[in-house]
Amino acid sequence: VAVCCSSQSLRLYDRESLRFLREYRARPGSLSGVRFAHTCDSLLFSACSQGTVQCWDARSATQKPVQVFSGYPSNVFISFDVSCTDLIVCAGTEKAEKDTFLVFWDARGITDCASATKEPLGVYSESHNDDITKICFHPIEPNLVVSGSTDGLVNVFDINKDNEDDALIATCNSDSSVSSLGWSGEDYKQIYCMTHDEGFCWWDMAQLDTEEPITLLHILDVRESVCAENHGLHYLVGGLYHEKAKKLFLVGGTSTGNIHLISCGTDGLSLVGTLCGGHSATVRSFCWSPTDESLLTGGEDAQLLLWKPGAVERSLTKKASLKISSSLQKRVRVHNTSLKSRKKC
Repeated sequence: VAVCCSSQSLRLYDRESLRFLREYRARPGSLSGVRFAHTCDSLLFSACSQGTVQCWDARSATQKPVQVFSGYPSNVFISFDVSCTDLIVCAGTEKAEKDTFLVFWDARGITDCASATKEPLGVYSESHNDDITKICFHPIEPNLVVSGSTDGLVNVFDINKDNEDDALIATCNSDSSVSSLGWSGEDYKQIYCMTHDEGFCWWDMAQLDTEEPITLLHILDVRESVCAENHGLHYLVGGLYHEKAKKLFLVGGTSTGNIHLISCGTDGLSLVGTLCGGHSATVRSFCWSPTDESLLTGGEDAQLLLWKPGAVERSLTKKASLKISSSLQKRVRVHNTSLKSRKKC
């Protein structure tokens, strides 16, 4: 498990025990997430506000990245992703003067040219006019990528096309600044996004060439649409598509650390269940494992929690503050295999 910390470091933990393995220190600047490679579980990527995307090899004894993808001098990267074949890396920039960019690199042969610096293949510069806050490659189609921005636009590209105009397949408007997005549905033909003011949009790309509307659902404020009994809903963290259930779920929470699982349907959103007693502050990230139906969550309380069906709670370290000691508290928590349904309010 790779964790991007507020101390501007990347920390690796064992997936099952949450035992700390090692730490990487990137060059000065803010980190904008971390991704494992899809075809090699020892390679991980991180993007930095100083204009680079770095690749690390967990098998290597060195603390230096095995590959650095460098941007242009004005680039401040705040989002990135890696294609499902690990052949292309793409990063999104903050707006600099009047420009904002999607920057692309060829990621082939990473381990063959250790410590080398790669220059960009090229950029898209015309499709967004503000900070590009989120990038997400398609899970099974390596040529498709979706980007979201504070300009409210969600753009879908086919990067096999020769130029940006031809590559732009669709533009959807979320009417607000995009905070998170992803792919869902059968063959992942749907796109969903969340906004910084807790809005939610859901589109069906399969309807692009038909007379049917592509919008499946558009909610301006999810906090007003989902009733979470006495706990409330304060924010959204992200979404996950459950392939077995063939259903899209949203993960949200409260400022006191409760985690809500929300089911999405074309008729609206409904609360499925709540995970309580784990975090004590806002939850910022999660990772769902369909293999064992476990959920990893990370929060502002410096805790990395692993939720498993029927698990027995165990605390591996004494509670410690990330801000003070740069160490995460690791615990395994219990969640019900089938979260009980709650009545709609």
